Amino acid sequence: MQELLDIMRRLRAPDGCPWDREQTHESLRPYLLEEAAEAADAISTGHSDELRDELGDVLLQVAFHSVIAQESGTFSYEDVERGIVAKLIRRHPHVFADTAVENSAQVVDNWQTIKAAERAGRPRRSSERVPAALGALAREAQAQKLAHLTGDRSALEQALAQAPDSEEGVALVLAAAVAWARSMGLDPEVALRAQTARVLETLDATEAGGG
Repeated sequence: MQELLDIMRRLRAPDGCPWDREQTHESLRPYLLEEAAEAADAISTGHSDELRDELGDVLLQVAFHSVIAQESGTFSYEDVERGIVAKLIRRHPHVFADTAVENSAQVVDNWQTIKAAERAGRPRRSSERVPAALGALAREAQAQKLAHLTGDRSALEQALAQAPDSEEGVALVLAAAVAWARSMGLDPEVALRAQTARVLETLDATEAGGG
Protein backbone atom coordinates (compact mmCIF):
# COMPACT_ATOMS: atom_id res chain seq x y z
CA MET A 1 0.00 0.00 0.00
CA GLN A 2 2.87 2.36 0.78
CA GLU A 3 4.19 1.98 -2.76
CA LEU A 4 0.77 2.86 -4.17
CA LEU A 5 0.56 5.95 -1.94
CA ASP A 6 4.07 6.99 -2.99
CA ILE A 7 3.08 6.69 -6.66
CA MET A 8 -0.02 8.82 -6.09
CA ARG A 9 2.05 11.47 -4.31
CA ARG A 10 4.48 11.45 -7.23
CA LEU A 11 1.62 11.85 -9.71
CA ARG A 12 0.25 14.75 -7.65
CA ALA A 13 3.62 16.47 -7.38
CA PRO A 14 4.26 19.77 -9.28
CA ASP A 15 6.24 17.86 -11.92
CA GLY A 16 3.82 14.93 -11.96
CA CYS A 17 0.75 14.27 -14.09
CA PRO A 18 -1.37 17.34 -15.00
CA TRP A 19 -4.59 15.29 -14.93
CA ASP A 20 -3.90 13.74 -11.54
CA ARG A 21 -2.95 17.13 -10.06
CA GLU A 22 -6.29 18.62 -11.15
CA GLN A 23 -8.44 16.02 -9.42
CA THR A 24 -10.50 16.67 -6.29
CA HIS A 25 -12.76 14.56 -4.08
CA GLU A 26 -15.69 15.88 -6.10
CA SER A 27 -14.19 15.24 -9.54
CA LEU A 28 -13.25 11.68 -8.57
CA ARG A 29 -16.71 10.80 -7.30
CA PRO A 30 -17.92 9.32 -10.63
CA TYR A 31 -14.79 7.16 -10.86
CA LEU A 32 -15.29 5.81 -7.35
CA LEU A 33 -18.83 4.77 -8.23
CA GLU A 34 -17.73 3.33 -11.58
CA GLU A 35 -14.86 1.29 -10.13
CA ALA A 36 -17.06 -0.12 -7.36
CA ALA A 37 -19.67 -1.10 -9.97
CA GLU A 38 -17.04 -2.76 -12.16
CA ALA A 39 -15.76 -4.74 -9.18
CA ALA A 40 -19.31 -5.91 -8.52
CA ASP A 41 -19.60 -6.93 -12.18
CA ALA A 42 -16.37 -8.90 -11.90
CA ILE A 43 -17.81 -10.87 -9.00
CA SER A 44 -20.77 -11.81 -11.21
CA THR A 45 -18.48 -13.13 -13.96
CA GLY A 46 -16.67 -15.47 -11.59
CA HIS A 47 -13.32 -14.53 -13.15
CA SER A 48 -10.82 -14.16 -10.30
CA ASP A 49 -8.23 -12.34 -12.42
CA GLU A 50 -10.81 -9.74 -13.43
CA LEU A 51 -11.93 -9.29 -9.84
CA ARG A 52 -8.33 -8.85 -8.72
CA ASP A 53 -7.80 -6.10 -11.29
CA GLU A 54 -11.03 -4.31 -10.43
CA LEU A 55 -10.31 -4.42 -6.71
CA GLY A 56 -7.00 -2.78 -7.54
CA ASP A 57 -8.89 0.05 -9.22
CA VAL A 58 -11.07 0.43 -6.11
CA LEU A 59 -7.95 0.52 -3.95
CA LEU A 60 -6.52 3.20 -6.23
CA GLN A 61 -9.53 5.37 -5.46
CA VAL A 62 -8.92 4.94 -1.72
CA ALA A 63 -5.28 5.96 -2.18
CA PHE A 64 -6.19 8.90 -4.44
CA HIS A 65 -8.71 10.35 -1.99
CA SER A 66 -6.37 9.76 0.95
CA VAL A 67 -3.50 11.62 -0.72
CA ILE A 68 -5.78 14.54 -1.66
CA ALA A 69 -7.04 14.71 1.93
CA GLN A 70 -3.53 14.60 3.35
CA GLU A 71 -2.49 17.48 1.10
CA SER A 72 -5.30 19.59 2.56
CA GLY A 73 -4.51 18.48 6.11
CA THR A 74 -7.86 16.79 6.78
CA PHE A 75 -6.82 13.14 7.10
CA SER A 76 -4.33 10.60 5.79
CA TYR A 77 -4.48 7.00 4.59
CA GLU A 78 -3.17 5.96 7.99
CA ASP A 79 -6.18 7.66 9.57
CA VAL A 80 -8.49 5.76 7.21
CA GLU A 81 -6.85 2.46 8.07
CA ARG A 82 -6.81 3.09 11.82
CA GLY A 83 -10.46 4.11 11.68
CA ILE A 84 -11.68 0.97 9.95
CA VAL A 85 -9.52 -1.31 12.12
CA ALA A 86 -10.90 0.28 15.28
CA LYS A 87 -14.46 0.06 13.92
CA LEU A 88 -14.15 -3.64 13.09
CA ILE A 89 -12.80 -4.45 16.54
CA ARG A 90 -15.43 -2.30 18.24
CA ARG A 91 -18.31 -3.80 16.28
CA HIS A 92 -17.21 -7.42 16.77
CA PRO A 93 -17.21 -7.76 20.58
CA HIS A 94 -18.14 -11.43 20.13
CA VAL A 95 -14.71 -11.94 18.54
CA PHE A 96 -12.48 -9.36 20.24
CA ALA A 97 -14.24 -9.17 23.63
CA ASP A 98 -16.44 -11.38 25.77
CA THR A 99 -19.86 -10.80 24.20
CA ALA A 100 -21.65 -14.08 23.39
CA VAL A 101 -23.78 -14.55 20.27
CA GLU A 102 -25.65 -17.58 19.00
CA ASN A 103 -26.16 -16.66 15.35
CA SER A 104 -25.59 -14.04 12.66
CA ALA A 105 -28.90 -12.31 13.46
CA GLN A 106 -27.55 -11.44 16.91
CA VAL A 107 -24.37 -10.18 15.30
CA VAL A 108 -26.43 -7.79 13.16
CA ASP A 109 -28.45 -6.64 16.19
CA ASN A 110 -25.27 -5.93 18.15
CA TRP A 111 -23.80 -4.11 15.16
CA GLN A 112 -26.79 -1.79 14.98
CA THR A 113 -26.73 -1.18 18.75
CA ILE A 114 -23.04 -0.30 18.66
CA LYS A 115 -23.59 2.00 15.69
CA ALA A 116 -26.31 3.84 17.60
CA ALA A 117 -24.01 4.19 20.61
CA GLU A 118 -21.31 5.64 18.37
CA ARG A 119 -23.77 8.33 17.39
CA ALA A 120 -24.43 9.13 21.06
CA GLY A 121 -27.73 7.30 20.84
CA ARG A 122 -29.05 9.51 18.01
CA PRO A 123 -30.71 7.20 15.49
CA ARG A 124 -29.90 7.70 11.84
CA ARG A 125 -32.71 9.05 9.73
CA SER A 126 -33.92 6.73 7.01
CA SER A 127 -32.59 9.10 4.34
CA GLU A 128 -29.13 8.79 5.93
CA ARG A 129 -29.28 5.00 5.90
CA VAL A 130 -29.93 4.69 2.16
CA PRO A 131 -27.04 6.17 0.14
CA ALA A 132 -28.19 8.47 -2.66
CA ALA A 133 -25.45 7.15 -4.94
CA LEU A 134 -26.85 3.62 -4.96
CA GLY A 135 -28.51 2.33 -8.09
CA ALA A 136 -32.21 3.12 -8.17
CA LEU A 137 -33.28 -0.50 -7.73
CA ALA A 138 -30.87 -1.09 -4.84
CA ARG A 139 -31.99 2.14 -3.19
CA GLU A 140 -35.66 1.19 -3.51
CA ALA A 141 -34.92 -2.25 -2.04
CA GLN A 142 -33.25 -0.71 1.00
CA ALA A 143 -36.07 1.81 1.43
CA GLN A 144 -38.67 -0.99 1.28
CA LYS A 145 -36.74 -2.97 3.86
CA LEU A 146 -36.62 0.00 6.23
CA ALA A 147 -40.34 0.60 5.71
CA HIS A 148 -41.12 -3.13 6.15
CA LEU A 149 -42.87 -3.14 2.78
CA THR A 150 -43.57 -6.48 1.15
CA GLY A 151 -44.85 -7.66 -2.19
CA ASP A 152 -45.19 -10.68 -4.44
CA ARG A 153 -45.97 -11.61 -8.01
CA SER A 154 -49.67 -10.88 -7.64
CA ALA A 155 -48.90 -7.38 -6.34
CA LEU A 156 -46.64 -6.84 -9.37
CA GLU A 157 -49.38 -8.00 -11.74
CA GLN A 158 -51.83 -5.66 -10.02
CA ALA A 159 -49.41 -2.77 -10.39
CA LEU A 160 -48.98 -3.56 -14.08
CA ALA A 161 -52.74 -3.60 -14.58
CA GLN A 162 -53.40 -0.36 -12.72
CA ALA A 163 -50.34 1.78 -13.40
CA PRO A 164 -50.90 4.76 -15.72
CA ASP A 165 -48.73 5.18 -18.81
CA SER A 166 -46.56 7.80 -17.18
CA GLU A 167 -43.33 8.26 -15.26
CA GLU A 168 -45.25 7.70 -12.04
CA GLY A 169 -46.76 4.50 -13.42
CA VAL A 170 -43.36 3.17 -14.45
CA ALA A 171 -42.01 3.98 -10.98
CA LEU A 172 -44.89 2.12 -9.32
CA VAL A 173 -44.30 -0.96 -11.46
CA LEU A 174 -40.55 -0.90 -10.83
CA ALA A 175 -41.15 -0.60 -7.09
CA ALA A 176 -43.52 -3.59 -7.26
CA ALA A 177 -40.90 -5.54 -9.21
CA VAL A 178 -38.34 -4.76 -6.52
CA ALA A 179 -40.75 -6.02 -3.84
CA TRP A 180 -41.38 -9.18 -5.90
CA ALA A 181 -37.63 -9.82 -6.14
CA ARG A 182 -37.21 -9.30 -2.41
CA SER A 183 -40.02 -11.75 -1.69
CA MET A 184 -37.92 -14.42 -3.43
CA GLY A 185 -34.73 -13.41 -1.66
CA LEU A 186 -33.26 -11.94 -4.83
CA ASP A 187 -31.34 -8.69 -5.21
CA PRO A 188 -33.13 -6.72 -7.97
CA GLU A 189 -30.04 -4.63 -8.74
CA VAL A 190 -27.88 -7.71 -9.27
CA ALA A 191 -30.63 -9.41 -11.28
CA LEU A 192 -31.04 -6.49 -13.67
CA ARG A 193 -27.29 -6.01 -14.03
CA ALA A 194 -27.02 -9.67 -15.06
CA GLN A 195 -29.80 -9.21 -17.62
CA THR A 196 -28.14 -6.08 -19.01
CA ALA A 197 -24.86 -8.00 -19.29
CA ARG A 198 -26.61 -10.71 -21.30
CA VAL A 199 -28.09 -8.13 -23.67
CA LEU A 200 -24.69 -6.52 -24.20
CA GLU A 201 -23.06 -9.92 -24.77
CA THR A 202 -25.66 -10.65 -27.45
CA LEU A 203 -24.97 -7.29 -29.09
CA ASP A 204 -21.23 -7.95 -28.99
CA ALA A 205 -21.75 -11.36 -30.62
CA THR A 206 -23.97 -9.84 -33.30
CA GLU A 207 -21.43 -7.11 -34.04
CA ALA A 208 -18.59 -9.63 -34.15
CA GLY A 209 -20.56 -11.70 -36.64
CA GLY A 210 -21.21 -8.72 -38.83
CA GLY A 211 -24.94 -8.85 -38.25
